[in-house]
Amino acid sequence: MTLLIEWGPAILALLAAGLFAGFAAGLFGIGGGFVVVPAMVALLPLLGGAPAEYTHVAIGTSFATIVITSLRSTLSHAKRGAVDFAILRSWAPWIVLGVGVGVVLASRLSGTTLTIIFASGIALMAVNFLIPKLGRHQIRNTMPTGAARAGIAGGLGLFSSLLGIGGGTVAVIVMTLCGRTIHKAIATAAGFGFIIAVPGTIGWMLIGLGKPGLPVGSVGYVNLLGAAVITSMSILTAPLGVAAAHALPAEPLKRVFGVYLLFIAAVMLQRALH
Repeated sequence: MTLLIEWGPAILALLAAGLFAGFAAGLFGIGGGFVVVPAMVALLPLLGGAPAEYTHVAIGTSFATIVITSLRSTLSHAKRGAVDFAILRSWAPWIVLGVGVGVVLASRLSGTTLTIIFASGIALMAVNFLIPKLGRHQIRNTMPTGAARAGIAGGLGLFSSLLGIGGGTVAVIVMTLCGRTIHKAIATAAGFGFIIAVPGTIGWMLIGLGKPGLPVGSVGYVNLLGAAVITSMSILTAPLGVAAAHALPAEPLKRVFGVYLLFIAAVMLQRALH
């Protein structure tokens, strides 16, 4: 009973984060990390551990939730025939390589530096949601190949691994610029999230093994308690987000989400600088 009273607010907040993350994943083709990372950073003090490790644990845990959320979202989109699996197969090796490089880099960064990177990254991503038409101008009819594909895919994996996100926002921009419809781009981007999250989860677990001061329920930099609670809700709402993506005009929702991202960026930056 004492533990329930002590952890009850944290669990309820994580449940709410899971509901929001799952819906956002299905609606926008993202992995939900924009929601999960700040929620975990705010709630990890209730699970103990050293504050210096909170950002690392939040990012690692975010990847663990994205594995399930993005898979659920991808399968829901696939039932509608919207996922381009050929793109996923050809981009996967370079994405995984980029994730590996990002995880190694992250192991050498402090929690404060990671927080600043996260805040800067989501502020940049907010522009796409606030002005979604910026990424909708088609510049070619085919997806990048060769060195261009390796560079973009590897960079996507590296960038995502440092932020704890599924990379869906960048993936959608690239695919729409290359002539893919927005619905196919969102659906395929959900698959990118899965490809990024699996090696990301493993990597963040490994670099955190044996670290002192980790919160209760952590294996390396992945908090299994937080991941389980968030995932239990996100798998319920990801299909609802998919349905909304195919049935509703998403532009107004994107702008609201963009404002949310700017707010979270400001909060995270303030936390890092104080």
